[in-house]
Amino acid sequence: MDRAAKDAAQEKPALGDSMLRQVWRQFRRHKMALVGSCVLAVLVLIAIFAPYIAPHNPYRTFTREDGSYAAWERPSAKHPLGTDDVGRDVLSRLIHAGRVSLSVGLVAVLVAIAIGVVLGSTAGFFGGWVDNVIMRITDTIMCFPVLFLVLIVATMLGPSIYNVMIIIGCVYWTRAARLVRAEFLRLREMEFTEASRASGASSNRIIWLHLLPNAISPVVVFGTLFIGQAILIEASLSFLGAGVQPPAASWGNMLHAASGYRVLSQMPWLWLPPGFAIMITVLSVNFIGDGLREAIDPHQRIQ
Repeated sequence: MDRAAKDAAQEKPALGDSMLRQVWRQFRRHKMALVGSCVLAVLVLIAIFAPYIAPHNPYRTFTREDGSYAAWERPSAKHPLGTDDVGRDVLSRLIHAGRVSLSVGLVAVLVAIAIGVVLGSTAGFFGGWVDNVIMRITDTIMCFPVLFLVLIVATMLGPSIYNVMIIIGCVYWTRAARLVRAEFLRLREMEFTEASRASGASSNRIIWLHLLPNAISPVVVFGTLFIGQAILIEASLSFLGAGVQPPAASWGNMLHAASGYRVLSQMPWLWLPPGFAIMITVLSVNFIGDGLREAIDPHQRIQ
């Protein structure tokens, strides 16, 4: 048997092979998705064990022998990434900032998916005036520039990590709702849905037990890709002063603190690490999302 035949035999789903195994088989062929998964796993572990990994307390201010703040110290053995403008260890703040940024991304995704699934499934299943009302609200929200809308609401409610999580999720639910609605419009006309109706199943049972499990795949891909967008939005809000507020550390407000001309030109150790952390996290999440999309959607699988 030649190599092409062997590969085809390996890729052909075996009888009784589970859906998860088929998705994993396709996902692992996407090399960058595997790399992104490993990198993201390392970042998550660092965030979870931040108190044990960080060399210093992220809120502690170090002083020199004369009693002044050890501000803008160059990288050394004691401070591998130097100190910031008030003498706090940059590496410790970078590690703890990962907890904030990743938490914002995850919670914002959960909020967006929860709202989007409920409204999208309702609109797609019932149709008619219910669909029109929900979709017109969705279209209205999507007309506004996302960052502009999030910035206005964050300014009105006040800068807070919890407000940022909820605001981002409440703005981005529109995309999840449209995805779920499109899947429900397709699935509600299929034979298994008609059979469920004929058997006397209630609308809630049809939605949650029959339609939603079959419509969840694009939502999973959306949620994965949206984590990266949520992290970028949080970083933008914190950079503009409307997100996570000092002394709490996030990658966005670390960039904001290092935005002066002197720092940008002479102290790259203050702005390169948080910028690189944002870049590597978003890239990893996007690679994972691409891998999941190709694994779940048979029309986009790697040939």
